[in-house]
Amino acid sequence: MADLKGTVVTWLGHATVHIATAKGTSILIDPFIEQNPKFPKNYKLPEKIDLILATHGHGDHIADLVSVATTHHSTVVGMVELTGWAQSKGVKNAVGMNLGGSWKYEDLTISIVEARHSSGIEDGGKMIYGGEPIGFVISIQDGPVLYHAGDTSVFLDMQLIRDLYHPEVAMLPIGDHYTMGPKAAALAAKYLEAGTILPIHYGTFPVLTGTPAELAGFLEGSGIEVKALTPGESLR
Repeated sequence: MADLKGTVVTWLGHATVHIATAKGTSILIDPFIEQNPKFPKNYKLPEKIDLILATHGHGDHIADLVSVATTHHSTVVGMVELTGWAQSKGVKNAVGMNLGGSWKYEDLTISIVEARHSSGIEDGGKMIYGGEPIGFVISIQDGPVLYHAGDTSVFLDMQLIRDLYHPEVAMLPIGDHYTMGPKAAALAAKYLEAGTILPIHYGTFPVLTGTPAELAGFLEGSGIEVKALTPGESLR
């Protein structure tokens, strides 16, 4: 498994992930909590959440974005259209970005990379444009490079993510139906050449049928480790 050098990555079910760096920066990705059937019942969010990263506007990724950002005084980071919407809902601190851009915060650099999906925001019974769907590369000073793919299919330009950022841990959706399934995720893992894959976005709802065991089967002999966590469990 990749050496995380004091960084702790905790999977909270679906695509929700908490990252704590060795120097104390606290990051929450795609907060889906109250309506998430896989969110660990005994888990309590940290008091300090510096950043909330939002990959796209679907409810199973941002349902709790505004409430968590407001409660924890967090800065929301994402596509400029999505962060603008968050600010219209009362979020005070936001950093709107776009594809290819990077932003430095404390001991890390956040880079926006593409994803293949959609990104409408349901708001008051209407669907509004949330900007392009994205993934995040999180490069931690004196620590690992992490990649959260958001919701996506496999795409050949994942090799550019490899060449530009060299992620050591990749968080990839495997559920199928709305994202890539295990076979495509295995190809994504090979394109990225990350040593460790954390499967996400599976098993939350019956339609998300892909499993970590299937992913591991497609990666057998590749040298890439599939680290399947239970919700609330961490990579350390």
